[in-house]
Amino acid sequence: MEGLKAEFVKSSAHPKECPPMDRPEYAFIGRSNVGKSSLINMLVNRRTLAKTSGTPGKTQLINHFVINPDVPAESWYLVDLPGFGYAKVSKKDRSKWAKTTEQYLLGRKNLVCVMMLVDARHPPQKIDLEFMAWMGENSMPFVLVFTKLDKLNLEEKAGFLPRYEAEMLKQWHRMPPVFATSGVDGAGREELLQFIATTNATVDF
Repeated sequence: MEGLKAEFVKSSAHPKECPPMDRPEYAFIGRSNVGKSSLINMLVNRRTLAKTSGTPGKTQLINHFVINPDVPAESWYLVDLPGFGYAKVSKKDRSKWAKTTEQYLLGRKNLVCVMMLVDARHPPQKIDLEFMAWMGENSMPFVLVFTKLDKLNLEEKAGFLPRYEAEMLKQWHRMPPVFATSGVDGAGREELLQFIATTNATVDF
């Protein structure tokens, strides 16, 4: 999938401003500084499609990118959503982002799957587990995408997923699909893109 073509479409402050719901859509979300922009750039094989920053909370809008725009049968939207859980952002802004994200997730009829990004270095975080529970309560399909795999040693790579499964299975009957990725060395790229291609083949637009 080296020939993947990606173009920025627009940034929207409100779901009403988003592009038409005319193709499958995949939303990427996670705690601030989880590595969303790096993962997106890795997936599309571009260094600067999504803006990266060492400052958490930089993404404040709903950012739409169209993948393979010239091939309708293979075209889909990749959406970079604002990160959540960044304490240094004002409560007012956090509340606004949360409301906007919720409206987007519940209102986009073409949203096929949410890519829930989690930093593989950290133990399960309450805010992540609560957000996944909310998605479950709203029958929202999602997958777990672990990021920053390159920052783990061999022992940590072997242990992070069992640790996460043990916590999630306390409230879930089974795990969602899981992908382990790295925006640095490209780990997980082909697996995630293949999942998207396979899923797209099951939806009609």
